[in-house]
Amino acid sequence: MNIVTEPKLSGKPIGEAQRKRPIRMARWFIIVGLVLALLVGGLVWFNYFRGKMIAQFFANNKPPPTSVSIATAASEVIPNLLTAVGDLAAVHQVNVTSDVNGRITDIMFTAGASVKSGTPLVQLFDAPDQGDLANFKAQATVAQLSLDRAKQLASRQFGPQATVDTAQAAFDQANAGIAKTEAIISQKLVRAPFDGELGVRKVEVGQYLTAGTQIVSLTDLSELYANFTVTEKDSAQLKVGQTVRIAVDAYPGRSFEGKITTIEPQIATDTRNIRVQATIANPDRILKPGMFATTTVVLPEKPAVVTVPETSVDYTLYGDSVYLLTEKKAEDGKTSLTVVRTFVKAGNRINGRAEILTGLKPGDRVVAVGQLKLQSGSAVAISTDPVPPIPATPPRY
Repeated sequence: MNIVTEPKLSGKPIGEAQRKRPIRMARWFIIVGLVLALLVGGLVWFNYFRGKMIAQFFANNKPPPTSVSIATAASEVIPNLLTAVGDLAAVHQVNVTSDVNGRITDIMFTAGASVKSGTPLVQLFDAPDQGDLANFKAQATVAQLSLDRAKQLASRQFGPQATVDTAQAAFDQANAGIAKTEAIISQKLVRAPFDGELGVRKVEVGQYLTAGTQIVSLTDLSELYANFTVTEKDSAQLKVGQTVRIAVDAYPGRSFEGKITTIEPQIATDTRNIRVQATIANPDRILKPGMFATTTVVLPEKPAVVTVPETSVDYTLYGDSVYLLTEKKAEDGKTSLTVVRTFVKAGNRINGRAEILTGLKPGDRVVAVGQLKLQSGSAVAISTDPVPPIPATPPRY
């Protein structure tokens, strides 16, 4: 029987697999592509819709204006001051010592007391010198009598002139011994060389004192020197007689005035600074030598400059700036206040005011308090609270 000739058989081998139809495969590709397109389109539409709604939300929900305090830039003449640091030194100060050696027999002062010039302080043992003084005085008495007698005899031509000369020499020698002994005795009575206040006692009765050993310090506090240095650039502005104000940490808020009395004629080659000395009256005796002092030299006045409160200036590495208040009218006619960051060039800062060299003009309104919450273009509202005094007035003593 011939299998090929059967009407219902294709003639292909029975074990060969049938191929998939290409129409069914293309249909699956189309379906998958449509699904992916719908997904991508849905994501794009969702992102667009979300961004539009977020923008609409923030456009309709603006934050309220920030409340700030406003200050007006003013044109004023500010003091022209030159500030430096220094220290105080006494005009008269010494460590009292003895000129000679000796044993202390009496201490005639109280530590911390005020004394006058010539006040006895310490007595050294001087009994041998007192004996020598009595001896020389006796010799002087005898020499005086011998000299008078020799002069009488010589005047009557009964004695030679050589006898008069010898008597005169003996008398002068006795007086020289008296003067020397009195000087030694005076050295053994140590006195205050000038008016002042004594310090801590550093000797005791019975102590053998060698020449040069410190007994006590003596300081005249009626006047003090204020020594400070300024740079070579600032030295041209200084003149003898200019007013100097002194501030010390011991008395905050209090100022002491004096005058420049000495300007060093040489500039230090290592620091390029010049040393200046001012004399300060100290009638209350409250300033002490060695105190650290902040000195301010009052220089001639400069022309008027624009100033604002010191708190208005924002000092950064990128430059100094302020927030300038501007008015903007909306379409509905309402006026809104905004701020614009404006860079300025700031100068000196004196008594809570900052000098503005460039960037502002008199009458400009700037933010004085509250700029930490601001950025350029922010809406603001003027606070009804007054601007706090800057700086607070320090108490006076």
